[in-house]
Amino acid sequence: MNTMAQQRYKQNTVNTASPEELVLMLYKGAVRFINAAQKELAAGNIMAAHQHNVRVQDIVTELMGGLNMNVPIAEELMKLYDFLLHRLIEANVKKDASILEEVKGFFNEFIATWSEAIKIAKRK
Repeated sequence: MNTMAQQRYKQNTVNTASPEELVLMLYKGAVRFINAAQKELAAGNIMAAHQHNVRVQDIVTELMGGLNMNVPIAEELMKLYDFLLHRLIEANVKKDASILEEVKGFFNEFIATWSEAIKIAKRK
């Protein structure tokens, strides 16, 4: 598949996704960029690792901005996202792949939980 077709496909996927699916995409994107940052750190490519880390930070910021603070759990999610953002910044400053692994663990849990919540919501 050529690059232009891939871009159109990705754009259509985003445009037709429900808000719940968009959150899941963000979680999966965070894991993908963390994996890339870890790979680049291991290879000694500090600038590339930094760029991938910043992409994850952008995702966390987007998740924070998308919270509906009128929903009771939103305040707790905001605190968790804020913690993750600070850990990502620390990982970037220290060039510490173990912190990235810690953050990735949270995102993998989010993916599992959010995927299950979407399945349950679709059944109802």
